[in-house]
Amino acid sequence: MISFQNINIPMPGIDATTVRRWVITVAASYGKRVADIAYVFVDDDEILRVNRQYLGHDYYTDIITFDDSTPHTIAGDLFISLDTVRSNAEALGLPYQRELHRVIIHGILHLCGLNDKGPGEREIMEAAENAALDILDGRRFISS
Repeated sequence: MISFQNINIPMPGIDATTVRRWVITVAASYGKRVADIAYVFVDDDEILRVNRQYLGHDYYTDIITFDDSTPHTIAGDLFISLDTVRSNAEALGLPYQRELHRVIIHGILHLCGLNDKGPGEREIMEAAENAALDILDGRRFISS
């Protein structure tokens, strides 16, 4: 089940049904099934609090992914700061919705096993994000 929640900020304007189908399709492309995924949309104050409390990091970020996956199933809680998503979209000159979708799938890609901190990993993650965004753009979803 994929759920959407919000804390301290209005829910973003996303099509939950489309996002669910998209996430299932992207996960399947990595040989994974989707179990419980909770998207939690927050403001910058909340993402900073979560980052400090659970990761010991004292900085803002667009997404924090808590992984509860098994070898063949992805599951976890994904905290997304809509404030940071908006700031990043403006800085990059991208539409807000496009950046939001990129961050939404970024967390799923982490749950599927991709990383973005080591040498060459950022490029692999960006390519995977772009491939996933192409799936969304073309609405090429697998049957649920």
